[in-house]
Amino acid sequence: MFDFLEFSVLDILDILFVALLIYYTYKLLKGTVAINIFLGIAFIFLLWKATELLKMEMFSKILGYLLSGGVIALIIVFQQEIRKFLLMIGTTNFSSKKNFLKQLKFLQSEMSSETDTEVIVNACKKLSKTKTGALIVIERTNNLDFIANSGDGMYALVNEAILESIFYKNSPLHDGAIVIRDNYIIATRVILPVSDNDRIPSRFGLRHRAAFGISERTDALCLIVSEETGEISYIKDGEFELYADEDELADKLEKDIQ
Repeated sequence: MFDFLEFSVLDILDILFVALLIYYTYKLLKGTVAINIFLGIAFIFLLWKATELLKMEMFSKILGYLLSGGVIALIIVFQQEIRKFLLMIGTTNFSSKKNFLKQLKFLQSEMSSETDTEVIVNACKKLSKTKTGALIVIERTNNLDFIANSGDGMYALVNEAILESIFYKNSPLHDGAIVIRDNYIIATRVILPVSDNDRIPSRFGLRHRAAFGISERTDALCLIVSEETGEISYIKDGEFELYADEDELADKLEKDIQ
């Protein structure tokens, strides 16, 4: 009667891989409307497996047909999320042990962000006062070498002076974006993919569309200083992140990087 409770090593690996798949999917959809659809599908799937184990043949067949027949519909509904999921898997930075563990979230409580968010926000505040345009991209778990290679390589520790000098209007490096990895600026004058999202207000220019473009394709975080208004925008997962003041912005940034 309880034969299905016997576990082998392969069963444990199977459960582990399913858990990782669910984790990646949840991470991708978290904070979006699609998360409700995902939770609904997960509930139906678990109910289906439960009815199979309990040998409720008719009910399990109905649920099985419901799930199998909805695959095409799910692909249509989740086409953008599926694309981003595959890109997230393909660009995950497995080159270092720390980034690998960070991606799996196994030791998140033991790790802290190395990126000095306070310095970055303070530099943005100074650039804002002079209405100096800036676009800063901060790498998280998705490797950004594929965009960093479009610009000029650099390996400089993040500090306010160097950020201000890079985006100074007469600087040869001020065009394009910079990429920050582990508190080091690894590239300047980077060309980013531009989003064609029609939900972006027309008053926002190329910098904002570029920030939306890279945050839609990866889990990178973007800070933009508007050259017209001096306003500081924070973009994550293809959405504006609202904040009350610079202190809250620094806190949000610190939390999101971890």
